[in-house]
Amino acid sequence: MASDTVHVAIVLSPFILLPVAGFVGARRARQARVLALVPAILTGYFAWAFWRVSVDGPFGVTAPWAPSLGLSLAFNFDGLGVFFATLIAAVGTLIVLYAVDYLGGHADAWKFQISLFAFMGSMLGLVLADNLIALFVFWELTGFTSFLLIGFEHDRAEARRAALQALLVTGAGGLALLAAGILLWQGGGSTSLSGMLAAGSHLAGHRTYAGLAILILFAAFTKSAQFPFHFWLPNAMQAPTPVSAYLHSATMVKAGVYLIARMTPLVGGTVIWVSVLSIVGGITMLGGACRAVLETDLKRILAYSTISALGFLMLLLGVGTPQAVVAALIYLLAHACYKGTLFLVAGTVEHQTGTRDVTALAGLRRAMPRTALAAMLAAGSMAGIPLFFGFIAKEQVYDSVGGLHVAGLWPVIVVAAAVVASSLQGTAALIAGVSPFIGPEARPGDRDEATLWLWLPPLILGGLGLVLGVIPAMVAVPVGLAAAAVVRDAVPVRLEIWHGLSTTLLLSAVTVAGSISLFIYRERMRRPAWPRALRTERLYTRSLAGLDAVSRWAAPALQGGSLRSYVLTVVLTGVALVAAGLATGGVLPTLNRWTPIAPYEAVVAVLIVAAALLAAVARTTMTAALSLGAVGYGVALIYALFGAPDLAMTQFAVETLTVVIFVLVFSQLRGFGDLSSRAVKIRDAAVAAAAGTVIATLVLFIGASGTTSRLSPFFVDAAPQLGHGRNVVNVILVDFRGFDTLGEITVLVTVAIGVRALLLIGRERRP
Repeated sequence: MASDTVHVAIVLSPFILLPVAGFVGARRARQARVLALVPAILTGYFAWAFWRVSVDGPFGVTAPWAPSLGLSLAFNFDGLGVFFATLIAAVGTLIVLYAVDYLGGHADAWKFQISLFAFMGSMLGLVLADNLIALFVFWELTGFTSFLLIGFEHDRAEARRAALQALLVTGAGGLALLAAGILLWQGGGSTSLSGMLAAGSHLAGHRTYAGLAILILFAAFTKSAQFPFHFWLPNAMQAPTPVSAYLHSATMVKAGVYLIARMTPLVGGTVIWVSVLSIVGGITMLGGACRAVLETDLKRILAYSTISALGFLMLLLGVGTPQAVVAALIYLLAHACYKGTLFLVAGTVEHQTGTRDVTALAGLRRAMPRTALAAMLAAGSMAGIPLFFGFIAKEQVYDSVGGLHVAGLWPVIVVAAAVVASSLQGTAALIAGVSPFIGPEARPGDRDEATLWLWLPPLILGGLGLVLGVIPAMVAVPVGLAAAAVVRDAVPVRLEIWHGLSTTLLLSAVTVAGSISLFIYRERMRRPAWPRALRTERLYTRSLAGLDAVSRWAAPALQGGSLRSYVLTVVLTGVALVAAGLATGGVLPTLNRWTPIAPYEAVVAVLIVAAALLAAVARTTMTAALSLGAVGYGVALIYALFGAPDLAMTQFAVETLTVVIFVLVFSQLRGFGDLSSRAVKIRDAAVAAAAGTVIATLVLFIGASGTTSRLSPFFVDAAPQLGHGRNVVNVILVDFRGFDTLGEITVLVTVAIGVRALLLIGRERRP
């Protein structure tokens, strides 16, 4: 157990170190690069976890969460989770190093560090969570922390709008995931994902399968910016560049891809699953690639190409064969390397030149040679040029979609779409990674190379794409372990630079040629008024406008500012629902016994009822207050007659104090009159009578049902043992219901402060 707690603490270390991140970011801004040690150490830890998984197989760690409810915080270290966790930690290390210099002396740099580490911890928890509840919690935390990161420059309306849009769109997916988690728990009989997989659960035959699959797909599509929910991703470019690089290369947008991969063994392989993933992924793949080559802002070019890449991943996971899953994981790794590089390069270029407009950038290779090298390495990988890892990734994609054993034209259509999208993505890579650095300098001036930590992180990521392209066998084992977790079987992975002359090589050549040709004629592509693909943001704006219109129509009626109306609505709704349930549900117990009533008890009950009626018909506030006090004293007598003297004394004290306060307040307030018409009084009387009837019915039937109480003996036994007191009522109030008592005390104190304030106001206004 102690060992498990250590593992859990390591995974959650970004959360644990949030105060340190904030302190260092605020007090030691230039030394904040030391914070990169946290994700760097995590990278080494997950590398060790990969080795252990390869030797001993998947393993889990558990820490108590809510033991009384049977809940624990469980993390599952299998190939898929550790693959994503390693990527998150490794890229996070470079992002932290880059962000320190990028933000420079920004006054809110410490807030950025806190939000970044919270986001990192959320993503690590998400990809390793083995509990459905924990999965949902971390999923929502990624949405909230990304909201903070996207809206970091909160003084700009565009950043606030983009952050809210991302939160609302992905938050809707979070609600869908919550509903899907409930259905998974019902169908699988467990909240443990590994437990359901170990039991061989597959919910395709469950009666709720269709709804379950749609909910999971909806959650994944919103998070991973799939059509028609893709529009939030380009708008999120309002975030600082380190955020864009991290969220869109290795973390946030890959969460939906991870969810699909994780859920495939449980709900995948059906017609609904394959069809929706393939169609939506294909549309997103093509639409995003088309938009990417029409944009002129560096970050928006990369954002739309990211959308296209996410469509590729969804399409491959929809295909679902072992080869397609391997291709998806290799493509995901290659994308993280080159897209993270290009985003960081875009930030460096903007930092040094003050613009991200590719039409205003050229010839920067002379002033920024190291940045140019990093950009061209990444562009070569993204374009699928041989010797780069992106080339191997695209060949794997072509092999997997071209080898579909499906009759008809479907495989041909899929391959053709993949080639077109890859060509357009390659063009986007050349536009973003090459065009700013070639040709004569567009804006001659004194421009210097960026500082070390603005060009080194992208150069490391870009160089990694070249290293993996030359030695792809380095990632064969991790990819194989991750793929095995998806297809639930061992998957052989063989990665080589040269596969010989084949159709796949021909398709790769066509892709590169198409990318270069489109890049040469890129200016001509922008001249015509091409229809902008995937323009579905208007659905979002119109939906918000519709909700605003409904709110403006309904708010005056529902939020009139009248406390009496609110209480009436709540009481009437509660009475209606309870009465309907009692009438139709048949839940009332049988009357098995009648409790004898002594004459003096009947007298006290009649006095209570009479005092309550007098309070209702009283014509002065003083009479009403005294009548309510009589009701309280009657209840205190009931306590005393039934052997609860401590409660009786408490009730006497409270009622006395309440009556005194009411009398003091009403003596200071003037101008009270009859504010209700006869019709309103009749309505209120009817509602009160209905509420009293329902409550009296419940109390009568429960009290006369003969049901044996289980709480009384529990409290009698537990009070001296757990609460160390013989006064059972006091132990209940102080120990078992301590928070309730604290809340009641807080209410009384608040009321006392309010009364004192009213008295002071009245005294000041008195002439």
